Order: sequence, then C-alpha cells, then structure tokens
Amino acid sequence: MKESYRILPVYAGDVSGACSALYELGGMTVMHDPSGCNSTYNTFDETRWYDKESLIFLSGLTDMDAVMGNDKKLIADIMTAASEFHPEFIALVNSPIPFLNGTDFPGICRLLEKETGIPTFYIPTNGMHDYTEGAAQAFLCTAKRLVEPSSEVIPGTVNILGMTPLDFAAPSSAGRLKSILEEAGFRVLSNWSVDTSFSDIRNSARAAVNLVVSSSGLYAAEYLYKTYHTPFVIGIPAGCFKDRVLKALEEAERSGTNQTPYMMARPESAAEYTMIGDPVIASSLAAAIELRTGKGTCVLCPTEITKGLLRSGDFRIVGEEDAEAAVRSAKTLIADPMYRLICSGETELLPLPHLAISGRIYRKEYPDLFSPDQMSLKEIV
Repeated sequence: MKESYRILPVYAGDVSGACSALYELGGMTVMHDPSGCNSTYNTFDETRWYDKESLIFLSGLTDMDAVMGNDKKLIADIMTAASEFHPEFIALVNSPIPFLNGTDFPGICRLLEKETGIPTFYIPTNGMHDYTEGAAQAFLCTAKRLVEPSSEVIPGTVNILGMTPLDFAAPSSAGRLKSILEEAGFRVLSNWSVDTSFSDIRNSARAAVNLVVSSSGLYAAEYLYKTYHTPFVIGIPAGCFKDRVLKALEEAERSGTNQTPYMMARPESAAEYTMIGDPVIASSLAAAIELRTGKGTCVLCPTEITKGLLRSGDFRIVGEEDAEAAVRSAKTLIADPMYRLICSGETELLPLPHLAISGRIYRKEYPDLFSPDQMSLKEIV
C-alpha cells in the first residue's frame, strides 16, 4: 500500500496535463473516455474556461464501444467536428479503458490525417501517471509535429517551455515572466503554452535558447536541442535567483551548451527549510532562499519527471507514506496547504498553493512565482 493515498489528494493526472499543455494552441484535443477524465479536468484542473475557448472533446466511450472496439464511431465523430471547426491539428489522448483494450491510436491518427489533411498525433497517456508526464508528452509531440524546421536563428530570442496553469496558476505569471526576460534584453518567441499561439509555436526552431520552467518542458527541450541544436536553461528567474537564470541564458546562447544554474554549491549546514513541488520550480525557489538567507533548503519532489533535475540532498517522494516520513522532522515546510494534514504540530507551514494538487480550493491565493511581493515567501526569496 506504499503508493496509496488516504489523506492527501493525488496530483492531477497525465490526461489533464496533456490537455492543459495544448489548450491555447488552436488544435482539437480528443479524450477517448466515457466521461471521468473530462469532468475531472474541467472541474478541478483548468482555470481558463471562462476566459479562453478551446476545442476539447470527449468521445463518450460506452460499455459496448469498449467491448466491441467501435473505432468507426470515434473516427466519424472526430471527422465531423474537424470539418466544422477546422483546427490547426488534432491530438488524441488516451485514458485507462482504451489503454487496457489496446486501441490502435497511431493507426487511427494516420487514417484521420489522410482523410482530413490535418496534422494528427497521439499523446501516449493512460490515466496512470501524473500531470507532468502528460504535459511533457504533449509538448514533445508538439515539438515533433508542429514546429517548422528552420536553419535561421534569431539572436536574443527565447522560448519558454513547460508553462501551464497546473504549475503557474496565477493569471499574471506568464506576463510577468515575459517582462523579466524582455527587461534583460531577450525577446520571447513562444511560451509553451500560455498567452501564445499556433504560429508562435511553429516558429520555435528559430529561437536562440529555450528556458525550461518546469519538468514538463524537459522532453521538448531535449528534442529541440538534438534536432535544431537549440541550447536550454533549466530554472525559473524567481527572487534572488533571477540574475543567475538570466546569466545562464546569455551563456547558453553564447556557448551553445545547456545550463542548470540551480545546481550550485549549497550551504553545508542542516536544512532549515523543506520544500515540496516540481523539481525545477522548487529547486529554483530553494536556490533563491539559500542565496538570500544562507540557509539550506531540502526539496522533496512528488512528481514523476526528476532524472537530472534534483540536486544532491534532494529526494523524490513516492506516495503519501513517503511524504509523511519526509516531513515528520521538518522545521519549516514550504508546500501546498493540503500538506498541513500530514505535518506534526511543531512544523511551521509556509503555504505555496499548487493547482495540480489542491485544485481551485486556494484559487485566491495562487502565487505569482515571478513577483515576490505576491508570494507568502517574499521575505526569504
């Protein structure tokens, strides 16, 4: 029962991550599912429904469809919707039932693309992973299928990779990050994918450098580096850590080498703070705390994509039991308020609401990680 949850909510699933990544790009995302994944995403994991429209559909898989494999109905419904809405692309998202049934999504995609002439691809989700894996796979598919090859590189330009409201829920986050980059002399070509467009994504190969702001952006960054030789920087320009990230962007563009500036020397003293979150975001905030206060911060990562992203002394936690054991001796815990439920009475909790775990419960308190004045951590980052 190590990975079971009895107190904490689980993090948003991979289907939600994929839909969130593609929400603003002008395509049509189709969940092949009875209705559960769609209602969860709509109700808890998406904050943009009232401000921006998106073509996100549900196949309405029935028991008989699941048993008999009624792919003709799915294909016909998608073709009808595509002929009405004319999306820039079609993305098929898997869920547990068709995953277990072995539905041939790559074959369906080939047929749809041939019949409609619209780029169509499959995002390999299955409802059994967290949102970071789903978003990362969606961004990777975007890089492979939607980015237009180019040998031209525009100096001083940057793509932002891995930004979705599941990690950056404050409405001002994308604008503030863009302002920080522009003030440093960079021009943002695209933001994967908040306040951006399909044409922005198409031109992404022309950027001089990519900025990976969450683990969800890592797969796409690695692909773009391998395919177009675009170097990337991992980290967010938050608080006292901002200048380190901006210098790393300059160095990456100059040298063509990838940079992870939060992998720096850390205080030798025992950690005063414990932080839970995405490895890129939490490690960047931890670095900011260490630069400002000189006090160590231990990062605990409950999400799946961690390889090469965690610093020495930081850990991935798997399941609620791991989380309970890890925070038991924490002096000061920086985490979503839901973690208060497993803290000891002696632990001080500094709230850092995270949409991917607590949904809309703390929607009035979502932090803008790029504006310290709007964070509960403003005194230490």
